[in-house]
Amino acid sequence: MHIPGYAYALIRAALPNVPTSRQVGALDCCFCDRPFEDRPALPLGPTPESGLFGCHPCLTRLVARARRARDAALTQDAERARDESAAWLSSRERHLARIDSARRAAEAVAGLARDGDTEPLQVAWLLVSLESAYAWIPEAPEPPASAERENPDLKDEAFRLDLAMITARETVAERLTYHLINAAQPEEPEMCEELECPEDCSGRHDFSDIDCGPDAVFEDLARLGITVEQPEPEPLPPRLTALLGSTDAREKHSLLPDIEQQAPVVLAHFGIDADDTEALVSAAAVGLVSDAWREGPLDVIHAAEDGPSDGEIFAQSIDLYRRARAALAATRDDGPEMLLAFSAIASDANLLWAGGSRFALRKVSEFVKELVQHVDDRVRFTTEVMHKQGWRAGLLHRATSAAFKVPTHFGMPGWPGAVASAMERLAVLDRTGAPEALADLAAVEAALLEAPDRLGADALDWISRHAPVDQCATRFRPRNYVSRTSSGMLPVTSATPDSVSRFGWPSAARRPSRR
Repeated sequence: MHIPGYAYALIRAALPNVPTSRQVGALDCCFCDRPFEDRPALPLGPTPESGLFGCHPCLTRLVARARRARDAALTQDAERARDESAAWLSSRERHLARIDSARRAAEAVAGLARDGDTEPLQVAWLLVSLESAYAWIPEAPEPPASAERENPDLKDEAFRLDLAMITARETVAERLTYHLINAAQPEEPEMCEELECPEDCSGRHDFSDIDCGPDAVFEDLARLGITVEQPEPEPLPPRLTALLGSTDAREKHSLLPDIEQQAPVVLAHFGIDADDTEALVSAAAVGLVSDAWREGPLDVIHAAEDGPSDGEIFAQSIDLYRRARAALAATRDDGPEMLLAFSAIASDANLLWAGGSRFALRKVSEFVKELVQHVDDRVRFTTEVMHKQGWRAGLLHRATSAAFKVPTHFGMPGWPGAVASAMERLAVLDRTGAPEALADLAAVEAALLEAPDRLGADALDWISRHAPVDQCATRFRPRNYVSRTSSGMLPVTSATPDSVSRFGWPSAARRPSRR
């Protein structure tokens, strides 16, 4: 007789604590204590010849009871899981509603702070009440064991709320700062004629934007007894100096002197119309990804044994290009702080990369700090340019960088030509063993032109090894390159890149694909 596993515990519990000699001798059933006589004695162990024995009716009855108990437990577990799931979904929706309300309130406070019609004191109280609402948001509810542990909606909404709070705080801080400065300004009626003030002007002229230059803060702190070492201004690269005709990168402490006049000429040389906003934003997004994410520490991460493949880097760069483009477009109306969203995604250690990749930066945690700092530095420079010289200057800067370094990357005018060349090579290749996504060449060409990451990281990796598009033929440092920032050592190869200038255009050596 077969005894199912779920009945073992019940049968063991029904065995007598002190069996009789007849039960041990296989003469009586250990459950009903009746003689076996002509009935078969079924052994219960420990061996077929020794131990305790039971009759078939008793064992059948116990197995049936165990089955009923198991089915009842499964039903109760299903009901409990359903109740837990319903309670969890309700709690989750309530938490998302709280976050959404706080986020919309933060956006409203930022809007009122920008609007000069709202009194400064009222703006200050709005920020205080907003911070209180933010502090009262409870911790995100934990899903029950019966539900899926991954819950991206909660993280995404919390991230959006944090960005909205950052924007609100910065906007209110700027408004109150200028309010205090303006309130302390003396009346200057002698300026009225120069400023063409109306007749009823009080003689007080408020400031809405003050540019003290990059060095004033160090001088102000020094007067208060705090000494901070100033960074050395970085010279422009020789190639940019020749093209832009700049002879002094430090002139008047300007971050990008004459960028508005000279950059359009350079961009036109590469087929980019600086007056075409869409083309300029696209090229600037390519430049931002290349400067802030692709250059520098990512080369060392790629060279690591558990680093990403060429295809994974390709797919992730396309995804980041879209995010950079959206962020740069948003900065026009919402301010340079919108680039913080791109910065957070580009350096997120837990984010799985695009194209179906299973790679995340946490796999190479020893290099993440360097990458985060690198991304932050480059994005911070772009926000500084936009603050000081305007939105268009920030775009011209990154677009010019892209035109020099990656003129045939996705999002650039040269990309269709690069795809056409790669398709010619793919057409004559033996694609036996290639990923299934590469079977239809017409679909492959359409995907490369519209959304290369749609092919998947594996297919892009195969392309990068057999018929590289320029985007795939990324510029890697050799294996023996050692990061200065990670180990304090200098590079030990002749392919050492030049020092990265303020414009972020290093040279780099090529190395073959790892995979």
